[in-house]
Formats: sequence, C-alpha cells, structure tokens
Amino acid sequence: MNDNSLESGHLTDEAATLALGGAFARAVAPGTVIYLEGELGAGKTTFTRGLMRGLGHQGRVKSPTYTLVESYPLGTLTVHHFDLYRMADPEEWEDAGFRELFDEASVCLVEWPDKAAGLVPPPDIVLSLVIDGDARRYHLHAITPIGHACLNRLSTPRAGA
Repeated sequence: MNDNSLESGHLTDEAATLALGGAFARAVAPGTVIYLEGELGAGKTTFTRGLMRGLGHQGRVKSPTYTLVESYPLGTLTVHHFDLYRMADPEEWEDAGFRELFDEASVCLVEWPDKAAGLVPPPDIVLSLVIDGDARRYHLHAITPIGHACLNRLSTPRAGA
C-alpha cells in the first residue's frame, strides 16, 4: 500500500534543501498551510528560500525572526512566511491580525507554530527538519486532503522533468 501522507529523505547540504523547496513549489497549491518544524539552524528558512525561487521570486528571502512575518506577492498567489520564535504570548497572534493572512489565495509557512498554539490555523502539511551532522533529514507529513494532494504531486514525476 502506498501511503502518500508521508515523505522522508536525506538532504546532504544547503543546495539539497533549496532543491527540496524548489520541488515543493511545483506541488503546492494556494490555500495550503505548512508548519516548519526543527531546531534553530535546521534549514526552515533555506527550504522557504528554495520554495520562493521555485515560485519565481527573484528577490531576497529573509528570515522573519524579528518582523514575525514576511509576505511575498507573486501575481495571484501570496506566500506568507511566519517565524513565531520570538513571540512571548500567543495573544500577540490575534493582536497582529495574522489570521487574516490565511486565505485561499495564500500559501502560509509557519515556523514555531507552538508559540501561538490554538490560534494558528491547523496545518495541511508538516515539514520536520532534523540536523544530522552536516546534513539534514526531512519528514513531510500530510494532514488534510490539501496536504495529501500536494505530496502526491511532489512524488509524481512530471512529464519531461
């Protein structure tokens, strides 16, 4: 039985993490919520940078550690990259009005979602990155039908690819 709710692998270096993000860009759909899990330095922002490049973003992709969110309008799609690491109180989530950024025309990536537990919309996919020496291990887990469809597109080779 093929379980398309799980995808795992090994990332040998930063370029491999960027490539995973680029591949994910071809599979993700508007309206998707992705939780990014992993300790500091695990590659969450590097994955996001690869995703953004894969979606055609040409500019800088920076960690939203101090701003809490960086938004990237890409035509009909907007990507919102949240980093809640410095959030001291979950109510800051509500006060900032972040809930309004989660809509059918956006892809939302959330680092440290536990900092606003119960307030952040639930994920369609969870990406866990684990430091493994100089490399990383990753685990993608689809939670919803949107997440399952995304992982199915990710694992299905495209014609001519």
